[in-house]
Amino acid sequence: MTEPAAIDLPAFYANPDRNVAVLNYNARFITSIFDLVNSDELAAFINLFLAEQRAYVPDDADPATTFNRVDAPTYVATLKAILTNQPDAFDQYPAAEILASIEDLYSYYRSYLRVATMSTQHNDVVSAEFMTIDQHFNELVIRLYRTIEEKLQGHANHVYRQTSAASSACVLLQKIAWPMPQGYESLGNIRFLTRLMLRPPMMLHTKSNKRKGRFTASKVNPLTNFTGTDKDWYCYPAMIGESLAYLYFDRDYLASGLALANLFQLADRQEIEGHKPDLILLFGSPSAQGDTDPENGHYYYDAANQLYVGQVPYNDQTTYFGYMKKICLTLHNLHMIDQGKLPIHGSMVKITFANGVKKTVVFFGDSGAGKSESIEALQTVADEKIASIETIFDDMGSFTLQPGGQGIYAQGTETGAFVRLDDLSSEVAFNNMDRGIYMNPEQKNARVIIPANTWPRVVAHHEIDMWVYANNYDDAVGIHQFTDQEAAKATFIAGKRKALGTTDEVGMSTTFFANPFGPVQEEAATRPIIDAVFDQLFKDHVYVGEIYTHLGNDKSQAKLNESAKELLTELMTK
Repeated sequence: MTEPAAIDLPAFYANPDRNVAVLNYNARFITSIFDLVNSDELAAFINLFLAEQRAYVPDDADPATTFNRVDAPTYVATLKAILTNQPDAFDQYPAAEILASIEDLYSYYRSYLRVATMSTQHNDVVSAEFMTIDQHFNELVIRLYRTIEEKLQGHANHVYRQTSAASSACVLLQKIAWPMPQGYESLGNIRFLTRLMLRPPMMLHTKSNKRKGRFTASKVNPLTNFTGTDKDWYCYPAMIGESLAYLYFDRDYLASGLALANLFQLADRQEIEGHKPDLILLFGSPSAQGDTDPENGHYYYDAANQLYVGQVPYNDQTTYFGYMKKICLTLHNLHMIDQGKLPIHGSMVKITFANGVKKTVVFFGDSGAGKSESIEALQTVADEKIASIETIFDDMGSFTLQPGGQGIYAQGTETGAFVRLDDLSSEVAFNNMDRGIYMNPEQKNARVIIPANTWPRVVAHHEIDMWVYANNYDDAVGIHQFTDQEAAKATFIAGKRKALGTTDEVGMSTTFFANPFGPVQEEAATRPIIDAVFDQLFKDHVYVGEIYTHLGNDKSQAKLNESAKELLTELMTK
């Protein structure tokens, strides 16, 4: 079925191909149910709804007796007649049939990601009120629905459910001046998201549910192809680790843009105004001419302005949130390598034992190697021995060599976690349900983005007690400490794993340093940093080893638990 054309009015945008709707409160704010039922915006959406409904109504159905075959003006006129108690409101169409159609219309609207926007020049004036304004409109929409519903059914509802009737989220937008280099002027009018209000749990659906390929370098700055405007683009200003990133995205990618709020710290106005970013991303912009693989993302290093500029094209494949997350991390990791820091693909946790001892452990490996599963298993076998486990980073961090050979510290990048639903324990899943943003929860590789820690804790300088490679391909059980530095380095650099289908890879694979997001692209620049890090770790007698997870073989929970028990014993004896 061909999707109907998008609605693009000053106060309302709806794209059925992306299931995204945008309400612009600045262009029009409706204050009564009668204003709403008389609005051009509602009439346009009803027309869109009816166009989709016709695909499911038999062609020979009589439009005179089938309510979903009427035109939009007739549909709206019927709603008005019901609202005003006109005696002939149900003469042509049975009340039950009208009610069924209204229920379908209401469900169809709520199937969209609905984002309300407000623009302001001064955060302190409107930020305290934008949620109240949005809540008022949500109450108005649900009041209109219930009024019509109860008139049609002839009695009041017995049960009321306070759904997010009008919007899934509301964002405050603001233009903020920053020192744009020559050639970046097209970004000048695009507004920053300065405040966000989400209504979790948010269930989002995208056309793609898997990432494929790798981001590659471009010889041309993506800004040369950029045609976005302040009407259809927004910017999420993020702190990725300590990197300042301006993440621009097309409004059809609002699902990915909003999900950033659960993953990266939103930068304050003071951090934006007058500050050139370290990273810029254009998400939903055409590839530069001559780029290989125009269906995937690219990055360009603007040496003159010391800026990494990333680009991901507009297509169905890139609707998967993994593209947004991984291009951001690729840009950040490239920036880290430039600064002589080592990007780490893994998870880091601070474990507090019941006896008061604290240990910091980094689990290392590519997607599906068993990093998060190892942490879950450790919690399972610990009984009362572990008081708490704090996640510092869930996917990507960095190691920094301190000056003068004074050791190494680690930092994280994300304040949240983007994890497979299958990997979550029921406790973690239920405890975070009311904060989560769920991506395609009914499909394979279903994901949730949940907050995990505060930005100050994530970017603090954390010393490392143990660094283990998540080995999901060998059949051994337990853990293994490397006594030979070169053997350890070879294992980490080889980046072997059995792919589990979370990307487009299947079977045994190798990835340089288990990290296709930066180190693969800049291997020559990364190798000397790896050498220096291993030199320092072995000099400091930090435990460097591997844990056998079994996830690429028999996926035995019992064997993984045995490995976790050995890890627990090691942590508690030293």
